[in-house]
Amino acid sequence: MKPRYLTKSRFKLALDCPTKLFYTSKDIYKNQNETDSFLEGLAQGGFQVEELARMYYPDGMAILGNDWNYNLLAQKTTDLLQQENVVIFEAAFLFEGLFIRVDILEKKGNQINLIEVKAKSISSDNHQSFFNKNGTLSGGWTPYLYDIAFQKHVMQLCFPKWEINPFLNLVDKDATATVDGLNQFFKVDSSSENRTGIIKKEGITKADLGDSILTTISVQEEVDYILTHNPHDDSKSFAELIAYFLEAYKTDMKIKNTIGSQCKTCEFYSDDISKTIKSGFHECWQEQLQVSHKTINKPKTYDVWYNPASKAMDEGRFFMNQLTEDDLNIKPEAGKLSRSERQWLQIEKEINQDRTPFIDVENLRQELNAWKFPLNFIDFETTAVAIPFLKNLHPYEQLAFQFSHHIVYEDGRVEHGNEYLNTEIGVFPNFHFIRALKTALSANTGSIFRYHNHENTIVNVIYKQLSQSNEPDKNELMEFIKSISHSTNSSSEIWCGDRDMIDLQRTIVNYYFHPITGGSNSIKAILPAVLYSSTFLQKKYSKTVQAINVTSKNFNNDHVFLKMENGSVVSPYKNLPPIFDGFDYDTLEEAAEHASKSVPEIADGGAALFAYGKLQFPDVTKEEREAINQGLLRYCELDTLAMVMIYEYFKDITKQ
Repeated sequence: MKPRYLTKSRFKLALDCPTKLFYTSKDIYKNQNETDSFLEGLAQGGFQVEELARMYYPDGMAILGNDWNYNLLAQKTTDLLQQENVVIFEAAFLFEGLFIRVDILEKKGNQINLIEVKAKSISSDNHQSFFNKNGTLSGGWTPYLYDIAFQKHVMQLCFPKWEINPFLNLVDKDATATVDGLNQFFKVDSSSENRTGIIKKEGITKADLGDSILTTISVQEEVDYILTHNPHDDSKSFAELIAYFLEAYKTDMKIKNTIGSQCKTCEFYSDDISKTIKSGFHECWQEQLQVSHKTINKPKTYDVWYNPASKAMDEGRFFMNQLTEDDLNIKPEAGKLSRSERQWLQIEKEINQDRTPFIDVENLRQELNAWKFPLNFIDFETTAVAIPFLKNLHPYEQLAFQFSHHIVYEDGRVEHGNEYLNTEIGVFPNFHFIRALKTALSANTGSIFRYHNHENTIVNVIYKQLSQSNEPDKNELMEFIKSISHSTNSSSEIWCGDRDMIDLQRTIVNYYFHPITGGSNSIKAILPAVLYSSTFLQKKYSKTVQAINVTSKNFNNDHVFLKMENGSVVSPYKNLPPIFDGFDYDTLEEAAEHASKSVPEIADGGAALFAYGKLQFPDVTKEEREAINQGLLRYCELDTLAMVMIYEYFKDITKQ
């Protein structure tokens, strides 16, 4: 049997749920996190940040070789460590079944700097500690701190006389890029022989990087606290916890962890199981509850919107149909569904197996009647990356490079009125973007609609950028932004414009619920629900563009937005070709969603995040650039048309 080692990734997995050690590295168990790790790493920017961090150690030497040959990697590291002073990238340490690789190791005699590089951002000006005021570790940083603690523990076992000083090397959101094209120095390419998949621009040196956008923070105090107190499990010391996990993994022993709300994010989950693929999630639940696979697929307690009944899971009520009104503090609100009423509505429909939508027709009708024609539906595409594309930008500073704008007239006509796209290399798009948006929305005085908070957040960002600029029309543009938005909490000013964008998602939350959404109010969940419910939409959008009262800038007259298969609606997004390189829209969106769990700064990213990043490199051919631009235009147009479809559904049902 091939030796089994407890690596730092497996250690972190066990901290999340020790049962996962049994499922990992087995092809028979579905692992959703392995769908495309390269794409996820690209979205996080972690590969690029790691290569950037290495540039500040020009004499550093990388340990290269097959990841599976742990003994060889460790021996290569040991050979380099014979030097009195040395910097090693990906240093490997192996000790009695424990294996780690260190991002950057700086050795000066027995003084060792252990540096873990992360794409997560921090304010270097304001950071004081990763401890809370009550002495506990800051929750968002705990996984990173345990990661470093594990590395220090293994290194100390290998070299007991070393004095190891642990550091986090992070993106500094207070820093500013002082050179143009910093991001483009580090091209992501899956064909690269480098483990990170990064091809560095030929000939670049540390001097070419300008002022550093990274900051190195000592975590000695936090790591020592973990090593001595092990707050994760006070029944075991840190060393005992590692030994426990190692023994379980080496002997293929399943550690049975109590099922609960943490299972919601289990990556070892699959509905599509076969003789060759299993679902670890279902296996755990079947073992502990002694129920069928079909029963486990029923909606869970944690699926209730905003999860108000977490206590019920502690009491052994794991399924939504086991909840009662007593689990909620139901408080009605006049003129709309309150949060608690909506939560109970979701539960009640599950208990009664009611698959019909709920629509507060009267209040929805009043809402629609308050809107002013023509109606303007807008959607933005933006990107935020760890390493800026342009000088004078902060890490993760938002760039708005695309919008789509649909107009609905009072007579029912639907016009794809305007669009904007700027993916030109080396151009700061935000001010061009806001000028184009102003031109589009100033053509009428009708109501403006967004879907959720992103668009309002972005125009607030541009407002701040304008205030610090020398643009000749800055005051005019800032006034326009104030007219269509409201200030966010981060703004030093307070305003609410006369045409403040109406949040269509909030309209849905207040007046509409469909059980097939699973409680989600994202447009990806709501659009299929309304298409499924509406014969009006099915009849209209199953015809060609030419045959319906809709104009389009990116779809030809023969295009059909809505197709049916076996009596079921096929999402309009499924009919679109991949944006690039064979990666379809869903794959890119899923990768960005996974990545945002580790890097919240890209939470509003998606397919556009990948496309814009790819287009900032000059070696993309003219033909490929044009194809990606066309893909972006189609997707963004479909985003605003989806909002129009939801509106048309609401208009239709309030007429009935």
